[in-house]
Amino acid sequence: MSSATLPADVSVVDVVLPHEVSAVADARRRLAGYLKRHQVAENTCDDAQLVLSELLSNAIRYAPALPTGDVHAAWWLDKAGIHLEVTDGCGETEPQRISDAHPESIGGRGLAIVDVLTSDWGVRTADSRRTVYALVPR
Repeated sequence: MSSATLPADVSVVDVVLPHEVSAVADARRRLAGYLKRHQVAENTCDDAQLVLSELLSNAIRYAPALPTGDVHAAWWLDKAGIHLEVTDGCGETEPQRISDAHPESIGGRGLAIVDVLTSDWGVRTADSRRTVYALVPR
């Protein structure tokens, strides 16, 4: 479910962030505060922050900024869990599930972590935007 099709009683946090590495820590802090206010269990909060970090890091590393020069993150809670979305300027590579990273490779494990910590994740692409979404169960 995208944030555009939510029931009226679900409140979405939409954050505009600079297309730079420092944005990851800022987004993590904001998400942690939101989840604490909603009394989400600490281990679930940690999982959600890690997933958001991976999605944002990938957007900043592998995709251009949105035409406005930034990236967007959004999150909300409902009975299914913690919904996370990161929107970037749609780079040339597509985020994919990775079954095996080579033991000597430096990267390639981030989306495997996302796969383990979420009940669902995927990609929506439209025009010059790409949104990677994930659902962390509560």
